[in-house]
Amino acid sequence: MSDMDAALICKALGDANRLKIVRLLSGGEKCACKLLEAFDISQPTLSHHMKTLCECGLVCARREGKWTHYSLCGETLAEFRAFLGGFDYPTQEGGCSCH
Repeated sequence: MSDMDAALICKALGDANRLKIVRLLSGGEKCACKLLEAFDISQPTLSHHMKTLCECGLVCARREGKWTHYSLCGETLAEFRAFLGGFDYPTQEGGCSCH
């Protein structure tokens, strides 16, 4: 995963409503109507959040009649988790390694 792709995901997750949507979707696919029930927001606002999550690749959308069903995109989520796993925290007793 590129730094740019990861930054887009981080930006998308920087909104509390979108973070909550991702948490809800971690339990499996949800219809937009079910997601809307979990928030005190309008349908257009939910659509905006879903568009952002879909554009960064974290969420996949599937149309069924007049409803849209959303789920987490497993491949993107796995790549993002691997990207974050690449960060390391040096545990040197001397503190900063520049000395």
